[in-house]
Amino acid sequence: MKLSQFKFRLPDTLIATEPTPERDECRMMVINRRTGEIEHHIFKEILNYFDDGDMMIFNDTKVFPARLYGNKEKTGARIEVFLLRELNAELKLWDVLVEPARKIRIGNKLYFGDDDSMVAEVIDNTTSRGRTLRFLYDGPHEEFKSNLFALGMTPLPEYIKRDPRPEDAETYQCIFAKNEGAVVAPAAGLHFSRELMKRLEIKGVQEGFLTVHSGLGSFREIDVEDLTKHRMDSEQVEVTQELVDRVNATKDAGHKVCAVGTSVLRGIASAVSMGGHMKTYSGWTNKFIFPPYDFTVTDAMVTNFHLPYSTMLMMVTAFGGYDLIMKAYDIAIKEGYRFGAYGDAMLII
Repeated sequence: MKLSQFKFRLPDTLIATEPTPERDECRMMVINRRTGEIEHHIFKEILNYFDDGDMMIFNDTKVFPARLYGNKEKTGARIEVFLLRELNAELKLWDVLVEPARKIRIGNKLYFGDDDSMVAEVIDNTTSRGRTLRFLYDGPHEEFKSNLFALGMTPLPEYIKRDPRPEDAETYQCIFAKNEGAVVAPAAGLHFSRELMKRLEIKGVQEGFLTVHSGLGSFREIDVEDLTKHRMDSEQVEVTQELVDRVNATKDAGHKVCAVGTSVLRGIASAVSMGGHMKTYSGWTNKFIFPPYDFTVTDAMVTNFHLPYSTMLMMVTAFGGYDLIMKAYDIAIKEGYRFGAYGDAMLII
């Protein structure tokens, strides 16, 4: 597959900048891979497509307030700092992106907060935009994290052209989020309300959780036409024995397994075993999924509508079939479906 095959014209007006007022009442396009049929529903009607014994797998990563603004020592220049991940808790080292990068050198100090109460020193250059910061804080680690995150804002994707608001801390977070470490929300999971989760449970649909700490790699621009030459950034994955046992039992009993989101699809693919089974996995994955790809565990998936050229779109076409998914995207644009993390949903069965 070539990068140019994932180009399509997306009007800016279809990129959602606000969430649906009720999580489970966005629109949902349902695509049948076997028949090619495309239907239009409301998301909470997903209940009708799963039966007692089927299983949905969610990503329970938790987004932290990764975007903060500081001032450079002496000049006072305003610097945006995007926290990527903690490198060393004891030394308070963080991997970050900075903008404008050209103004930041090793040895520079950055001050955060109205009273400059948080100070960081640049100790390494890792990429053209990336830096390693050492925060100069004498208190306990949990107190430091709490104070650092109090200065941060919800890291909305760049295609959402507005400033974060306090309510984004809740709406850009899945209700089952538990394990802190993501700077990108698993958007397909945002559609699940507590009421819908309860109704699925009553129907006998199992829920399972794995953890993929989603980073910015999924949004990094692909600069090669030949997709086999693209290298994904690594993301941390945790697939437990408890989940593996339940998924394998579900498969052996002939029931469906549904991946809720491309991060889950990727996490499952990183933990595939023989005979359509899963195995435990703890570590990092840079698996890049694009057509053609053979999925042996996942029978259905929930996803959002993704932007042109995105790795998420490539994963979805690998699962649903390139021609069928691109046809569905044409229909979605004509029908005014909303794209992006705050947009509408797609169910592929």
